[in-house]
Amino acid sequence: MEDNNSRIPRTLPVLHLNNVVMFPYLLMPLVVTDEESKLVVDHALSNDKLMAYFLDRGGEGDAQQLESVGTAVSILRMLRNQDGSISLLLQGTSRIRMQRATQHEPFIMVDVEVIAEPTGEDMEVQANRTIALELLDKISQESSLLNREMIAGLSNIKQSGRVADIIAGNIELQISDRQRILELVDLRQRYKYLNNCLAELIRQMRLENHIRNNIQLEMNEDQRRYYLREQMDAIRRELGETDEVSKEIFKWQELVEKNQLPEYVKEVALDELDRLAVMQPASSEYGVIRNYLDWIVNLPWTTYSKDRLDMKKIERILTKDHYGLEKPKERILEYIAVKKLKGQLKGPILCFVGPPGTGKTSIGKSVARALNRKFIRMSLGGIHDEAEIRGHRRTYIGAMPGKIITEIKRQGTANPVFMLDEIDKLGRDFRGDPASALLEVLDPEQNNSFVDNYLNLPFDLSEVMFITTANSLDTIPAPLRDRMEIIEFTSYLEHDKIAIAKNYLIPREREDNGLAGFPVSMNKSALQEIIRHYVREAGVRTLQRRIGSIFRKIAREAAYGEAGPWDIKSQDIQKYLGPRKFTHELANRKPEIGIATGLAWTSYGGEILFCETTRMPGKGAVILTGLLGEVMKESARIALSYLKAHSAQYKIDPKDFNNYDLHIHFPAGAVPKDGPSAGITLTTALASLFMQRKVKHDIAMTGEVTLQGKVLPIGGLKEKILAAKRAGIKKLILPEENRESISDFAEEILTGMDITFVTDVSEALKLLIVAPKVK
Repeated sequence: MEDNNSRIPRTLPVLHLNNVVMFPYLLMPLVVTDEESKLVVDHALSNDKLMAYFLDRGGEGDAQQLESVGTAVSILRMLRNQDGSISLLLQGTSRIRMQRATQHEPFIMVDVEVIAEPTGEDMEVQANRTIALELLDKISQESSLLNREMIAGLSNIKQSGRVADIIAGNIELQISDRQRILELVDLRQRYKYLNNCLAELIRQMRLENHIRNNIQLEMNEDQRRYYLREQMDAIRRELGETDEVSKEIFKWQELVEKNQLPEYVKEVALDELDRLAVMQPASSEYGVIRNYLDWIVNLPWTTYSKDRLDMKKIERILTKDHYGLEKPKERILEYIAVKKLKGQLKGPILCFVGPPGTGKTSIGKSVARALNRKFIRMSLGGIHDEAEIRGHRRTYIGAMPGKIITEIKRQGTANPVFMLDEIDKLGRDFRGDPASALLEVLDPEQNNSFVDNYLNLPFDLSEVMFITTANSLDTIPAPLRDRMEIIEFTSYLEHDKIAIAKNYLIPREREDNGLAGFPVSMNKSALQEIIRHYVREAGVRTLQRRIGSIFRKIAREAAYGEAGPWDIKSQDIQKYLGPRKFTHELANRKPEIGIATGLAWTSYGGEILFCETTRMPGKGAVILTGLLGEVMKESARIALSYLKAHSAQYKIDPKDFNNYDLHIHFPAGAVPKDGPSAGITLTTALASLFMQRKVKHDIAMTGEVTLQGKVLPIGGLKEKILAAKRAGIKKLILPEENRESISDFAEEILTGMDITFVTDVSEALKLLIVAPKVK
């Protein structure tokens, strides 16, 4: 032992872990993966295969966090694995004490002092050793993890210190206890601490074994009670007696008979009742079957509300509830007329598409009221889970039907008006595609046998009047869009908004704000002031909020004791709503170089859009800003290519394209913009920039431009014309192919508008570019 200790160098590299304690003379297999430990192993192999091992208290590799007493270890075997780790077989050599750290990076090196093992053994040490072996024998009796041959082998080892280390290294002790045993050099103290640890381990094992035996006994007792309960049930059945479970079965049977279920549903319900009758109430499956029976028995399989089919009365209700919206009302009345003549409501699903606040959802409520049907509204915005539509299978814990079946059960009829709101905002992820699940729901040829995953029975949805709403058709999948009849809700004109405010919004807000009995009125000029300078929207939601804001301020004055009257005129609006929020965009504008006025369409209505261009000395680079989409960026490249190809026609110096960098910007940079309809606007702005001639600011334009300069038709024309009217623009340039599409517009939309139709962008430039060149 002394020879081995004398061969240990004073300075050793440190191997440290936070979950292992090594003892002298014991073998320890170890796998190291971290780079620091690999460097320590390589250093040891290149010297004398010796390392210092210390327990790492903090687990962070800091020398100050290492225990002061450790073990000198020798590498007996080493194997480099394919994954980069190193497998080691280590043997402890002797106890060592750390004196000081001599190196911290890339691994720790320390000066160590060898702790000599005591050689003298008195009778107390021998007695403690005997007690330790006896305790070890008791542990082997409580657990099968210890081999009795190992205990017999320990009796033949002469050195008592080594016996204590072997026991501590092979018994499942706490890491702190093992470290404490390693630090105790005196054999009396080492054995005393070891024996206390072994005695505590025996007590813990006996307690665990006692708990295991009790659990086994309780399980046997439960089984015995189950058999006795089965015998009691059999005796009751023989005597004709019924218990609570039997009463519940009879109650379900009565419900199945009373509710007039379809034959295929009745068969399934009776089968489930047979299963329920042979189950114990404590069984988890018992509750699942009861819940399933509750759903199928209480669903309105054949319960229909009686439709009101008086066409004149329906028309009066729709007219009373909504101003304007002639086309949607006309289509709804046609829909109901077919129902009246055929006796069944089977036809295409209606899809109301238009900007927010134009009455899509509220007209669905009016249809339900007119038909005397229940109304269900289900918002699809943000739904990603297919189970929201079809439900979960019964095998899952907490499974429920989808929202369609849930809402129909809640309303209690199989023919409600079912509004699927915001169908364009459906999502999809790893939980499925709700839009695909809706294909069956919204197909009149299939929805007479809609199968919910939870019910697993066909339910007839053919009598349900489905109405969907959307702000835009672009995000609705094509197969789903194909199953619906699109009805467009357009932006309201100013006189429409005034009429809606007078007939609907002002009475409602007066009532909601507690002013029903007060002399409050708002004249037409005040409404015009609000519509023109305080709101900018296609619908009337913001208008309603502004009116509500005014009435709340009046309510406050009334609450303080003022008696009124309050007759609100245009000059009073600023007092209640503050300074004007919007002004006509053209009020402070004049013809400028490189700036053109375009028209855009969004799902929230039409907007006017200014295209600004500028150039600076450079090498022909193009910068595009304003949060533009890919299609709009392509329109900018097309416009530039067209002008390069026709530079002679427009008297543009070809060198200008290479001597200047271009910057194209669309203001309101935080609002995303995309689509091809800005092509003519981009071409005009760039032509003005390179020709150094001003663009007329009071003419707005829209249209897609090809490389040859052809102007192609665009969509959203009604919203764009209304946006121009709101901005005070009277002159428009539109594609020739859109001439027919505006023929069915309301007369009020086109009144006062000077529209020029063009087929080629050169025609538009003649109208837009001011003649004199600016120097």
